[in-house]
Amino acid sequence: MGDTTPTYDIFELFGDWRGPAIGLMDLDAFFASVEQLDHPEWRGKPVIVGGLPEERGVVSTASYEARPFGVHSAMPSAQAMRLCPHAIWTHGHFDRYREMSAKVMAILADETPYVDQVSIDEAFFDITPGRFSRENPIDIARRIQRRVSELGITCSIGLGPNKTVAKISSDRMKPRGLTVVPPGTEASFLEPLPVRAMSGIGASAEESLKNIGIHTLGQLAAAPTARLTSVFGVNAEAMRLRAAGCEQSSVSAIDAPDEVKSVSNERTFAHDLTERADIEAALALLGESVGRRLRRKGLAGHTVTVKLNYAYGKGRSAQRRLPHPTDDENIFVGVACELLDKIWSPGMPVRLLGIGVSGFAEQGSVQTDLFCDLDERGAVASDRRDLSVAVDRVRERFGSTSVGFGRAARFGDDLVREDKFLSQNKPRD
Repeated sequence: MGDTTPTYDIFELFGDWRGPAIGLMDLDAFFASVEQLDHPEWRGKPVIVGGLPEERGVVSTASYEARPFGVHSAMPSAQAMRLCPHAIWTHGHFDRYREMSAKVMAILADETPYVDQVSIDEAFFDITPGRFSRENPIDIARRIQRRVSELGITCSIGLGPNKTVAKISSDRMKPRGLTVVPPGTEASFLEPLPVRAMSGIGASAEESLKNIGIHTLGQLAAAPTARLTSVFGVNAEAMRLRAAGCEQSSVSAIDAPDEVKSVSNERTFAHDLTERADIEAALALLGESVGRRLRRKGLAGHTVTVKLNYAYGKGRSAQRRLPHPTDDENIFVGVACELLDKIWSPGMPVRLLGIGVSGFAEQGSVQTDLFCDLDERGAVASDRRDLSVAVDRVRERFGSTSVGFGRAARFGDDLVREDKFLSQNKPRD
């Protein structure tokens, strides 16, 4: 793996650490790093994990050797091939990535019981002195990095008094970086950074903030809340406090149930879909996976979202709130097909399609009526749900491709493969 010596940036520290200590551990170019670990002949060479250009694929992860050529995650594979034609390509080995991720998360669990896994390669952890250990948080973070490097991969860590600061600081030095922002220094650390550095501020919000003269997090923190309402709505004050470093964060104990905000599935197609029948069939296939994961987690949601892209980076989405929660694709896929009328016109090419279910926290507010069947949880179910559950069991025992419906034949094997990971397990750079 080459040099695995960490680099450090301690923003400011006087005496002992006093106050919260929240870390964000981010595995460096995780998928590509595992591939280089397992293929020693690939070390020091540009490696790209993702779909091939001829498959209309997308880059999942690029090694640090590929990045100087401009290759990055979520880039169309065809563009990555043009930028770095000599790169080594692989579809990836996702069981192996899960195995390595589990080993890393076990290291965090050894150090503290307070760990929130954000994705397959990223997790928050709480090492506040006195909460579980009296050791200096910087020493713990350094030990985590050393133990991860013993696995043959590396990580970068941001350490600060809350999750926002930890997240931003984890991106400050990569790879093998440790950026420390002790309590009391968070405001001065955040002040000069561009607003886009803070999660929750995308391109649209960044442009809106620029239009009112706000370019840095310091300017955002100093702005009157009323001035920010046009950009963030009811979240204006919360975003201002985050930019000021005043966020109050908590990290749950490992054995606490995960808070899942949504379950979704999306896919980019080798050839654009232009016929409504094909789009609806694709939604049904994607919905099967969403329904299966909802039932596996014991979740039922109120909100259905459908998303489509008609060109790279350009798309539309629509959603609808249901009167009753559901985990039944025979219900929510039908709603998604109705939502197509809002975002799709006949002949419009569909490059990417997605479907998701959310609104799980609302399950306590169920109102019954005379025209739908509710199960014991108050969730709405169709007369075909039992069939879906039976299919779930067959697939769990014999594999995701062991049984399917005829609509899968429209797309070949590519679409019916199970998603690489759940939405919360998507890798990041």
